[in-house]
Amino acid sequence: MLTVVTTNVNGIRAASRRGGLDWLARSGADVVCLQEVRATHEQLHETLAASDLRDWHVAHAPAPQLGRAGVGVLTREQPTGIRVESGQPGIDGQGRWLEVDLSTPMGPLTVVSVYVHTGEADTPKQVDKYAFLDGMDARLESIRRSAARRKGHALVCGDLNVAHREVDIKNWRGNRGKAGFLEEERAYLDRWFERWVDLGRALGGPGPGPYTWWSWRGKGFDTDGGWRIDYAIATKGLAALCTGATVGKAATYAERWSDHAPLTVTFDDVAAG
Repeated sequence: MLTVVTTNVNGIRAASRRGGLDWLARSGADVVCLQEVRATHEQLHETLAASDLRDWHVAHAPAPQLGRAGVGVLTREQPTGIRVESGQPGIDGQGRWLEVDLSTPMGPLTVVSVYVHTGEADTPKQVDKYAFLDGMDARLESIRRSAARRKGHALVCGDLNVAHREVDIKNWRGNRGKAGFLEEERAYLDRWFERWVDLGRALGGPGPGPYTWWSWRGKGFDTDGGWRIDYAIATKGLAALCTGATVGKAATYAERWSDHAPLTVTFDDVAAG
């Protein structure tokens, strides 16, 4: 059995103060993928050292700008490889992409934590987002082929900042033409999900939802007016071993420790047997 949690912590230090690291330590995870860490190496390790995650192995790709982006992967077991640089133009050096190789009972596994730009339609921010999505498109294919050659698996987790279908966003009509629900953005996911499996949708039912992000402002959380923008996408062989995909939405607004909810996926190496 392998359990992976992916979550946008909206700042690791803020999440820690709100109880997020306690939640993650109790989650039963073997691997935790983090997005929007917003910390230096020193700040991240100091925060983890004060939590029940202190003994975990830490891989971290901080953003060059302080207080921005940053992704991490925490693992119970020692990774066999860590790549902060993928060698793919468009995604390196931004604190938005991190690859970790693990040895598991299911075979070699590459886990990626990714944080895609939010974007803003018709602005340079959207140009940056498309450049990143182009780089991610190429890297996903490279990782998929590498996993097949090694008779292994790959799992890409994170905040893609794109709602794939109308069932993935409550107010889809009001968000047509806006970043996060543009046809051009959603086309990337159309292409990826021909060769990868969207575990949140495959095991989470036909929708609407379950959503993973709600604004801090307004009543969106209470009315479940959210977006499904946090994903775990797996190579097809790994997807066949997946036994569950669950969104850990807080019971109340007051109990939230991020504007995102964690997505937990579980795998059983005998599930396909």
